[in-house]
Amino acid sequence: MPTTGALRFTAPEREVLLATRGVGPKVVERLEQMGLHTLAALADADARDLLEQGARLSGSSCWKNSPQARAAIQAAIASALAHVDGTR
Repeated sequence: MPTTGALRFTAPEREVLLATRGVGPKVVERLEQMGLHTLAALADADARDLLEQGARLSGSSCWKNSPQARAAIQAAIASALAHVDGTR
């Protein structure tokens, strides 16, 4: 879990992410550990960069090489883009 005081997605934004197929609490937690805490920031992120950061944070290359991790990150970014575009 993120440390107390760490920036986190708001409850409504967290709901958007968790409603996304393939995105669970661990993916959201990892995004927060990477410094992402708004859908707007996630919408501007690059999937490849996030996968590399996730691999470094987890200490495992599976984040970078896993088709499931790639799909989850791409889906999270797509949901963020759709949500951000829908609120402009």
